[in-house]
Amino acid sequence: MRPHLAHPPLAVSGIEARIVGVDENWLRLRWRIEGSSDLVIPTFAGKGRADGLWQTTCFELFLRPGPGEAYCEFNLSPSERWNAYDFTSYREEMREHTMPREPSCTIRQGSSFAIFDAAIPRTGLPTADCAMALACVIEETGGRKSYWALDHRSDAPDFHDPACFTAQLPAPSPA
Repeated sequence: MRPHLAHPPLAVSGIEARIVGVDENWLRLRWRIEGSSDLVIPTFAGKGRADGLWQTTCFELFLRPGPGEAYCEFNLSPSERWNAYDFTSYREEMREHTMPREPSCTIRQGSSFAIFDAAIPRTGLPTADCAMALACVIEETGGRKSYWALDHRSDAPDFHDPACFTAQLPAPSPA
């Protein structure tokens, strides 16, 4: 992942995001943050929906199924709070995305890195091939925020930008 040039990190030196597993029940994602000594980790809040998670350290998944413009966004916090939204097109008609059950979010902090794992219920995801964007907002001590994505094309950070959807998530295989 790359930080947006207008918002460089302080101590964070790199972030890797990837799918670590997919089965009939879960999509499992992992973000590894290198240089996490000054990482701000939101306080544990327990599972549940919450808005505004992107205002501090937060991990995000965007999925755009098929050839259309509609997409969904998943916000996942180390606090264990989460939310999911549907859009009809670029930032249009935002509404809560229905989920069959809650995602699972955990963070582990090492001496020089942190690992954030998320598991999203597969039945809450689109059933078609999807263009995918992985992103995160990283807050460090002192309120410094950097914005990380697979690609940045605009002058300001914008994870909703269609240019950020550079990865693919295949449709679930028939059981």
